[in-house]
Amino acid sequence: MSPITLVAGRRLSVSNLDKVLYPATGFTKGEVLHYYAVVADVLLPHLRDRPVSFLRYPDGPGGQVFFTKNVPPGTPDWVTTAEVPRSEGPARMVVLDGLAALMWAANLVTEFHTPQWVLAEPAEADRIVFDLDPGAPASVVECCAVALWLRERLRADGIEAYAKTSGAKGLHLLAGVRGASSAEVSAYAKRLALEAERAMPDLVLHRMTRSLRGGKVFVDWSQNAGRKTTATPYTLRARDEPTVSAPVTWREVEECRDPGRLVLRADDMADRLRLLGDLLAPLLDRTTHGAIPGAAASE
Repeated sequence: MSPITLVAGRRLSVSNLDKVLYPATGFTKGEVLHYYAVVADVLLPHLRDRPVSFLRYPDGPGGQVFFTKNVPPGTPDWVTTAEVPRSEGPARMVVLDGLAALMWAANLVTEFHTPQWVLAEPAEADRIVFDLDPGAPASVVECCAVALWLRERLRADGIEAYAKTSGAKGLHLLAGVRGASSAEVSAYAKRLALEAERAMPDLVLHRMTRSLRGGKVFVDWSQNAGRKTTATPYTLRARDEPTVSAPVTWREVEECRDPGRLVLRADDMADRLRLLGDLLAPLLDRTTHGAIPGAAASE
């Protein structure tokens, strides 16, 4: 019988706490739950008001891994859900709006993925994201060079960018935006990816074509589409080790010469949060967001 624990006034059934999910380090399911409890104060604001998709790996990254957007079977009735527009028709998805709901979801063993819009305004994007994905032998070191170029290009348009590790091989660049649809943000992101490719043709690729990606950084602009999602800040990833998609400082990006320097794990996060706080907190203040040039709603 699964033990019952009380979280924020909710009775929560947890299971298999001693199960090793990350064999490379011996990291257990109990440690996964502990990690999410530690980062809850900074993670929840980035989940708030956004439908969450789950990439589940209940037997660890080496087991079955599957993606789900609909409300999972057995979801408690106290977990908030919302109807979300989709091209194929509306769907009901989970919204994680408190510690109890977060810990319930963490017990499913999942990565958290969210769109670049909030439920109150699904037609308007409030974030732009670039997923910088290196093709071997390129690494996150090359991603950092591309991120610095994109930071300056965005800044020229009055948009301030922030970086986080992908939790895998690459780097994510995020910025707060306003007054534009997902389609307009996606078009703008593609335009900047093309500019980056023209400026650094030996380093940057704006297309996903795998045969062309050796030694280059693929600037994935497509995750700005309204139907797409990106790994939420502070989510654990289904990798060999319990790596985190974690914010990094621009100084860390500028000084990155070793790929291992920007691999952040669950055990790193408590100290980083004490020292740095939430480096992505400015994304939560919509009054500071920049306007997409040429977007109809920003004119």
